[in-house]
Amino acid sequence: MALQALEQGRVLPLRAVLEKVERDYQGQALKVEFEQDDGRFIYEIRLLQSDGRMAKLKVDAVDGRVLDIRRKERGGDRDAHPRR
Repeated sequence: MALQALEQGRVLPLRAVLEKVERDYQGQALKVEFEQDDGRFIYEIRLLQSDGRMAKLKVDAVDGRVLDIRRKERGGDRDAHPRR
């Protein structure tokens, strides 16, 4: 599904999205999933940040906008970027 959407020009290349996310959120992507949620293509990225925290980002695959961020803290998850 991801390859087909990319070939049709419907989503950004994963490499471009990862470069932006890794730079903006100072970390290294460990896992990426591609999914369709309510008709919207989403890259779900698990990122190990330079401070040792794990972050889970949901990124709009069409425009690269970060839709949601959740970071693992001691004692559970914390919503670090409210949904818009």
